[in-house]
Amino acid sequence: MPEFVFASYSELRTSLESGNTSVKAVVQSYLTRIKNHQSINAFIEVFEESALKQAERLDQKLAEGKPLGKLFGMPMAIKDNIAIKNKKLTCASKILSEFNSIYDATVIERIEAEDVVILGKLNMDEFAMGSSTENSFFGPTKNPVDQTKVPGGSSGGSAAAVSADCAMVALGSDTGGSVRQPASFCNVVGLKPTYGRVSRYGLVAFASSFDQIGVLAKNSEDAARVLEVIAGEDPKDSTSGDADVQNYANAISEFTMNGLKIGVPKEFFTDALDEGIKSIINEKLEALKTQGAELVEISLPYSKYALATYYILANAEASSNLSRYDGARYGYRSQAHPDLEEMYVNSRSEGFGDEVKRRIMLGTYVLSAGYYDAYYKKAQQVRRLIRDDYLSAFESIDVIAGPTSPIPPFTLGEKLDDPLAMYLADIYTVTANLSGVPAISVPAGFTSQNMPVGMQIIGKPYDEATILGVSQKLQALN
Repeated sequence: MPEFVFASYSELRTSLESGNTSVKAVVQSYLTRIKNHQSINAFIEVFEESALKQAERLDQKLAEGKPLGKLFGMPMAIKDNIAIKNKKLTCASKILSEFNSIYDATVIERIEAEDVVILGKLNMDEFAMGSSTENSFFGPTKNPVDQTKVPGGSSGGSAAAVSADCAMVALGSDTGGSVRQPASFCNVVGLKPTYGRVSRYGLVAFASSFDQIGVLAKNSEDAARVLEVIAGEDPKDSTSGDADVQNYANAISEFTMNGLKIGVPKEFFTDALDEGIKSIINEKLEALKTQGAELVEISLPYSKYALATYYILANAEASSNLSRYDGARYGYRSQAHPDLEEMYVNSRSEGFGDEVKRRIMLGTYVLSAGYYDAYYKKAQQVRRLIRDDYLSAFESIDVIAGPTSPIPPFTLGEKLDDPLAMYLADIYTVTANLSGVPAISVPAGFTSQNMPVGMQIIGKPYDEATILGVSQKLQALN
């Protein structure tokens, strides 16, 4: 069987419409690659039968001359905290390991309406809590660039699948950098849209005021095409925004760097940043300058409080959201339950992993009587100051640029016993979630140890077109 690897969806679409290949042949090729890359453990479940049936339907649709969807024949995979009807929805947790969804998430309805082929569900940190995809009931995912390294998290399965060409595009979720950081580690593009740009209906909640479904792809154009389909207001999600959805692929094709003002925060270039990464990011910034951009040094003074603020607020929301998993209504139920209270305690103790338990306890603590004002309320106030930092900066600049991660991909198991060191991997990404602004990670180069480096571009609310445009220009420099 021939192996199909396309540089972009545009290339795939042209091949399908010209009759050079079929959707079924392309899907079979991707399914074969998934089998050949089982060692990276990117997939929790592969939908081989349903994917091939969908491919046959799409080939028939093309043969009959019917109108084709915007994403016709695109092989895509989905992070396993996004609901697909009659498929498992595990969140990589023992407590949901046998649970099947009874409905489709809005993003699934929208991509299926545009003729996507869904290849399967992807591995992740349990309930999206982690930065390495090692906190999974189904075992860790490995980085395809170097299988001794982590792929980042929590959307590590999504990033690894795209990086290994086991899916053309993947959907993930980003609560504090969970799309962008693994994109950086796996050398792919990772887009977190503005909070509210994409419906969260059908996304299992971790921290509801932070969570946003995002896109991982090999290039900015493919991410733009998918965003155009999944974005937009949803009556089933009261937090979704009603801002107009652009034709992002067209917008980035017309994008120019001339006159673009790029803010470079001094707080992003401290001693905490790996020297190799710093050198690569500075080189890319200078390259953008030669294309007509203007570099402006800025300050985001409250960003130094971002990590503490994020972990207080996100864990508080997590402790509330995860209270529903008690063994009573759905999911795992402990067999050792002499009474109702023991059933609750044992089901949660046996069903949740260590990192989830840690975050539930931290979140419950900061919400408890006597500590609410000192921690949760204060963190909400600082969150507003961080958002004001960004909105103030955007009055004089167009985008903010810097590293995605302070460190390159680290070795599997290296930080499992040191949660605080693990949390520091999110130091540059959490501010975009605290502020609700869009951000993207784009491949920027490799360290001297041949590890991928991602550059993060942060934009104004609902201005995904600009950060996608900058991202595309950056990729053209590689």
